[in-house]
Amino acid sequence: MILARICISLATLIICSVIAYIFPYMPHWAQLLMYLVPYLVIGYDILRKAGKGILNRQVFDENFLMAIATIGAMSLGEFREGAAVMLFYQIGELFQGIAVGKSRRNIADLMDICPDTANIEENGEIVEVDPYEVEIGQEIIVKPGERIPIDGVISHGHSTLDTAALTGESLPRDVREGDSVNSGSINMTGLIKIKTTKEFGDSTASKIMELVENSTSKKSKSENFISRFARYYTPAVCLGALALAVLVPLVRLLIMHASPEWGSWIMRALTFLVISCPCALVISIPLSFFAGIGGASSKGILIKGSNYLETMAKTRYVVFDKTGTITQGVFAVSGIHHSAMDNVELLEYAALAESGSNHPIALSIRNACKTAPDKSRVSDIEEIAGCGIIAVIDGRTVAAGNEKLMDRLNVKYHDCHKTGTIVHIAIDGEYEGHILISDVIKPTSKQAIAELKKAGITKTVMLTGDTANAAEPIAAEVGADEFHSGLMPADKVTKVEELLDAKNSNEALAFIGDGINDAPVLSRADIGIAMGALGSDAAIEAADVVLMDDDPLKIAVAIRIARKCMRIVYENIIFAIGIKLICLALGAFGLANMWLAIFADVGVMVIAVLNAVRTLKIR
Repeated sequence: MILARICISLATLIICSVIAYIFPYMPHWAQLLMYLVPYLVIGYDILRKAGKGILNRQVFDENFLMAIATIGAMSLGEFREGAAVMLFYQIGELFQGIAVGKSRRNIADLMDICPDTANIEENGEIVEVDPYEVEIGQEIIVKPGERIPIDGVISHGHSTLDTAALTGESLPRDVREGDSVNSGSINMTGLIKIKTTKEFGDSTASKIMELVENSTSKKSKSENFISRFARYYTPAVCLGALALAVLVPLVRLLIMHASPEWGSWIMRALTFLVISCPCALVISIPLSFFAGIGGASSKGILIKGSNYLETMAKTRYVVFDKTGTITQGVFAVSGIHHSAMDNVELLEYAALAESGSNHPIALSIRNACKTAPDKSRVSDIEEIAGCGIIAVIDGRTVAAGNEKLMDRLNVKYHDCHKTGTIVHIAIDGEYEGHILISDVIKPTSKQAIAELKKAGITKTVMLTGDTANAAEPIAAEVGADEFHSGLMPADKVTKVEELLDAKNSNEALAFIGDGINDAPVLSRADIGIAMGALGSDAAIEAADVVLMDDDPLKIAVAIRIARKCMRIVYENIIFAIGIKLICLALGAFGLANMWLAIFADVGVMVIAVLNAVRTLKIR
């Protein structure tokens, strides 16, 4: 609609200019009627908004400035200039709409992740129901091509999921029975049944929607400054224009006894008004933050408000919780040492011995074994509390446990040079080796800390409740500057407060965590960053930023986005105010005409908006 109006107005303005050139002595009333056509086609909505603002006692805005300036120009016989000012102003508004639409689409993609229905089975038929009606533990059916409506665990079937809307990653994820899945993911291949673990309102997609919807309500200091600036700036320039139009001619007439030159000074005042319009600031600054939040969300980083974006740009200290943040937070086999037999065979014996246990260590050994244990091969299982398990496998006595079990059986064992849980294996009284089980470091943790240091982070710190022996090798491997171990949740808060006291006031500290016990620290830090995929609801609620795929490498990306956004914000503020002040001075001294005023208003706004859109482009 606006594009059609711009084309019509531009065409009629060109025709009017050609007619005026051919007939230079056309009466003023005829020129006015002629130029009113392009003027009203493009500017009727601006005039209507200005009128509504006056009636609602909200006078001083850009619509009022445009209306007064263009009506004044037309009344002084500057018909072409008056219509052109309104036309170029609307062209600038079109650029703004395109820019906002581009950044809004990134967020709109996220807002579309929540399905309106869920499929359940009733009397052998698939029925669509409102997802709010689905209870925890109820089974839902997701067909290929559909989005998963509610978080849960796959109870039947296997498929490939597209999680790009949640994590920003394009690589599909294969899932099968027993795997946890998040709402918002797209089921790509096979039909799956999911046993829900949350209600619809508490599911991942619903939480994301809530975070995104609330993100624009929390304004940054820069946005609040621009709002206050515009509140006082607009009335001030209106008074300045009034002084140019009335006060200066009166001074010339009454004090200087010179010709008042009303027309010349009123034209200067109108030019002054057009120049003064604060569109570039009022539009480009919020747009910069909006684009930054949208660009981050497209990469699986949810920032809850532009105020947090501004604070994140100042981050110089990054503090990590260990478990679930730097490490995967799950036990896994990380090594087999001193094995006298084939490692695969030793792991199989251990998995068979642990086949009847649900202990996390037993589960990690069975998960590491590529073949499912054949329980028919196992007999006479004896579990010795605090020591381990003894079982008969294929007629051979297998002992799997800690050093206490080895001492009890008088088996000479080898100590492990690495930190973790050690499961020693002895077969028929002979030591065969040991299996190391530990919390595995995430593949990107080391690179994440390296990227943070490259980004200028002063200090990286790891906090954990584990022992120093368990924490030290992990901190050394990922490259953390320091670590603190044996901490209770309250101790983590105390340690973060010590770091907060040590930093400068213009620096920010970010804490990254995932568990319920991390919620107090996330709230206390300048910026709290939660792991969104596996993190607890309490941590996600307390955090200011959520990483949807739990990848610590995204922390450096988030900081780069924040810094680029703030750099663009400051560029726009300095550029817009600087050009305005120069052109206002030129206008007041009569050195700027209406065409320069159009550049100072529309041109500056378009440049600032295009600069703001750069926030979307983050590598």
